Amino acid sequence: MSHPENPNNDHLIFSKGHASPLLYAMLKAAGVISDAELLSYRRFGSPLQGHPVPTLPWVDVATGSLGQGLPVGVGIALSGKYLEKAPYRVWVLLGDSEMSEGSIWEAFDHARHTKLGNLIAILDMNRLGQRGQTPLGWDSAAYAARARAFGWRALEIDGHDPAAISGAYAEALGASDAPALIVARTVKGKGVSLVEDKDGWHGKALDEAQCAKAIEELGGMRDIVIEPEAPAPGEPAPRPTAGPLRLPVYERSTAVATRKAYGDALKALGAARAELVAVDAEVNNSTFAEEFAKAHPDRYFEMFISEQQMVAAAVGLSVRRWSPFASTFAAFLTRAHDFLRMAAVSRADIRVCGSHAGVSIGEDGPSQMGLEDLAMMRAVHGSTVLYPCCANQAARLVAAMADQKGIVYLRTTREKTPILYDATEAFPIGGSKVLRETPHDRVTIIAAGITVHEALKAHAELEASGLSARVLDAYGIKPIDAAGIRAAVQATAGNAVVVEDHWAEGGLGDAVLEALAGEEPVVARVIHLAVREMPGSGTPAELLRAAGLDASSIAGAAKRLLSGDARRAR
Repeated sequence: MSHPENPNNDHLIFSKGHASPLLYAMLKAAGVISDAELLSYRRFGSPLQGHPVPTLPWVDVATGSLGQGLPVGVGIALSGKYLEKAPYRVWVLLGDSEMSEGSIWEAFDHARHTKLGNLIAILDMNRLGQRGQTPLGWDSAAYAARARAFGWRALEIDGHDPAAISGAYAEALGASDAPALIVARTVKGKGVSLVEDKDGWHGKALDEAQCAKAIEELGGMRDIVIEPEAPAPGEPAPRPTAGPLRLPVYERSTAVATRKAYGDALKALGAARAELVAVDAEVNNSTFAEEFAKAHPDRYFEMFISEQQMVAAAVGLSVRRWSPFASTFAAFLTRAHDFLRMAAVSRADIRVCGSHAGVSIGEDGPSQMGLEDLAMMRAVHGSTVLYPCCANQAARLVAAMADQKGIVYLRTTREKTPILYDATEAFPIGGSKVLRETPHDRVTIIAAGITVHEALKAHAELEASGLSARVLDAYGIKPIDAAGIRAAVQATAGNAVVVEDHWAEGGLGDAVLEALAGEEPVVARVIHLAVREMPGSGTPAELLRAAGLDASSIAGAAKRLLSGDARRAR
């Protein structure tokens, strides 16, 4: 306990994060926190928060949103078995209420598939949830049968019998490729007559008199000190040898999808950075993470159609100081939003790529179109959101993601798009690029990703009609280049058209409006073009046109804006 960074330490995750008093009491018994610290529980500024967070060095991840601890444990166990080849075990304390969460069973399935014999789950089966009995109550046989059906070893015990507990731990630690579940029948509040096996006490504290009586019933005050068993000796397996970074280069005369550039750049990064690992949700031939999988199979983990488990595994891998990249269709990341939200609470550093974004994916229809992803990822605390418009830009941004802290999101496009930038161009996080400008520009067109190409076509159409427009590529959605956007809009008399292949709420348009508001607001007239009607199937060109995001629609919006200027001038 005195060396929490020892690479051979076992890992303990309280998936039922509301049991945090037990965790802190264990840390007190181990001598690593004091009585005074224990009494600061849930007070403002205390590291002993109501649910565990990794402000304490013995806490790997934040928990409290149920159903997440076991999936994260899978990620840590994957690192221990396949990457570090270390002897540590991953222990996860589960609550019986959270056994209703689908993410728990994604973890059960994946742990069996990847033969994580180093993963041990303990189910505190006390029958009572927040508002009454759980679906299975004390039916330990049913829990055990479900675990065995998923290929786990399952042990049923009396959770109040120290000898049974010790025996179960010893059996679970036996050599096996199968993970273990210990189903411990317990009584909530056992030993305290006021609350024992009684509903209605979830999250409620006893008053001073009730506490005194409870302590008396439990046998009085005790001060237990334990000496945890030392971890096994040895060093983790050496990390792969890294080489120089050679990002892919795409010629300006070609058209390449940014999703392809993601895969190519990820492969190149894998050769240059030994800590880089990748996970994907069974679409790596579409996200092009398959390029990394082929080149670096020992550092690639297929998560199948389990987006929650995919993000959780990335968080678990980040606990062990790997640099995980996770990819799937942007639309399907919505399933894992709570895991992304909790990853931020965990202070995790993970990189996420959402491909097939927007109506421009074409014929597959709206179920496959990521139209909420920018809003979703912008709302994650401390996140970074990037949206490249060409393959060279995408490759450089993938490289930048590796060094960016927090939750970093890259939005990629299904369609091949023209190469706009040289491979040597720099794209700092939080930046933007002005692609067309003159001293006489009357309106700024702000776009990102696929709509940058439509904006450039609109610029040519406007120029042909005698109207000069500035085109700004806002590839950094968060943080957005507020200074660059404000300067461009001010230079064009406050006229701006924002165009995005995303619902109108929460994406690029809102980011631009926030930038223009600022502490010293820019007086601006803004037309915001976005997807506002439910799309259907069609070609990318048809769908962009139907949504009012094509070049003609952009040029028309700019003309309407400028005709309003002319009316006001008269």
